[in-house]
Amino acid sequence: MKKIVGIIGGMGPLATVDLMNKIISFTPAKKDQDHIHIIVDNYSQIPDRTTAILGIGTDPAPYIIQSAQRLEKAGADFLVIACNTAHFYFKSIIESVSIPILHMPLETARFLHVNDMRSVGLLATDGTINTKLYQNICQSYDINVIEPDMQMQKVVMEGIYAIKGSDIEKGRLYLSRVADKLIERGAEAIIAGCTEIPLVLKSSQDICIIDPTEILAKSAIKLATETESTKVMV
Repeated sequence: MKKIVGIIGGMGPLATVDLMNKIISFTPAKKDQDHIHIIVDNYSQIPDRTTAILGIGTDPAPYIIQSAQRLEKAGADFLVIACNTAHFYFKSIIESVSIPILHMPLETARFLHVNDMRSVGLLATDGTINTKLYQNICQSYDINVIEPDMQMQKVVMEGIYAIKGSDIEKGRLYLSRVADKLIERGAEAIIAGCTEIPLVLKSSQDICIIDPTEILAKSAIKLATETESTKVMV
């Protein structure tokens, strides 16, 4: 019997829908009943993660914990978090529930390692960049992470918030510009380290986009279809 997936969502809503859609799309199914049971808490009232990490916003951790506990109570067997930056609060979230939680940056680093990638660019929020969520995990696998410079990072943030505001074309333009610069600086591929970014950037002949949301979706499918559950730790 398949396990029930709980998605801590709302950070932002489009990224939550993208994760759910990828779980559905990558699940081998011939009929409705073959799909995985998913419970989604699209809790868009969770305060902004980046501003909180930078010390100028409300702490989102209690809100994310509420979402995790709500999903556990609703019957989820394990959880996924539809936001990269929210993984800064991973320790307190996993300690608040008795079910496993998949860790998106860790799953991504393992994917890069298995595929023998040694130097990658990172597009992410200021919060994810500053807390080194990807840099530290990738370093443990001997993977070099190339970050945007200060001016480029401002462009990244403008692009991310454009997507959150549904200005998809502006987001694509801004993020593509920075991705090209990181490739010029030696990146073999670009980690789309904010769940909004895969909504506008896709792999092409000139650039390889690593989509953590897709990696997380496939890991969730694997865990949901395993016969035994193992608590995921970092």
